[in-house]
Parts: sequence; structure tokens; C-alpha cells
Amino acid sequence: MKKLLLTLAIAITAAFAAHAQKFAMVDMEYILQNVPQYEMANEQLNQLSQRWQREVEQAGKEAEQLYQTYLADKVFLTAEQAKKREEEIVAREKAATELRYKYFGPEGELYQKRQTLLKPIQDDIYNAIKKVSEERGYQAIFDRASSADIVFASPRIDISNEVLAKLGYSK
Repeated sequence: MKKLLLTLAIAITAAFAAHAQKFAMVDMEYILQNVPQYEMANEQLNQLSQRWQREVEQAGKEAEQLYQTYLADKVFLTAEQAKKREEEIVAREKAATELRYKYFGPEGELYQKRQTLLKPIQDDIYNAIKKVSEERGYQAIFDRASSADIVFASPRIDISNEVLAKLGYSK
């Protein structure tokens, strides 16, 4: 009898504890697609990235052209001239690598530009999610777009449209 009462008490407590926790889902990809500033910032980043990529490729092609010219002229060059050309080629290759790192490195200009353009938008979205969470009493909100672990989630718990409404973009 005691075991039955204890099991029943544990089951009731677990049911109340599970019921007391509220959670929701958001789809960040969906939210970001519906924020016009994000699309404009992304387009600006793509244009910068393409321009810088062309610049880096041009620097690499110049180094490759120097190398090809060196190979063609190598038989006519003195040892000193050959060494000078090799140093010039190495310097051009190094400059191309440094340019790539400057633009696309971990702390490169593309990263910094992305931070200045996208961080304010992401902060606004975070604050809107936080407000909705506080208003509706959610303990946790999961991002459906970034989690491969979520196999299925009911559309009833998706608050993406509420977040968009908080941001001023009603759907």
C-alpha cells in the first residue's frame, strides 16, 4: 500500500512539474527571411564578398603569371636574376595570401562587417523573443532551424509569427 501511494505521489508530482514548464519553438530562418533589413544587409555582404574575392583572385593570378613567365625565361636568367624573380614570386604569393586573410580571415573585414550589419538585427530578434517569452511565461524557446535534433514539433508551439509581430512585421 505504501509503495502504491508513493508511486502515485511521484507520478502526480512529475505530471505537475511537466505541466508547469512551458516551452516554444521559433524558426530563425523564417524570421530572418521576413526582416527586410536582414535581406539588405545580406545582399550588401554578398556584394562585398564577391568584390573582395575578385581582388584576391586577381592577386593570385598575377603571382601565377609571374611564375609562368619565370619558368619560360628560366634558361636565359643568371643565378642572381633567377633568385630575384623567385623572391618576387614568393612575395606576390604571400601578398595574395595576406589579402585573403585580411578580407576572409577569422577577424577579417568580412567578419567585422557582418558583425556591424547583422548583430543589431539579431539583437532586436533576441529581445523580441525574450519579450514574447516573458509575456507568455515560457521557460525555454528552441530554434527549430538550427537544431537537427528536433524531429517533429507541433505548429501550435511555433511563436515565429508572434516574434515578427513584436518586431513590427506582422504575418
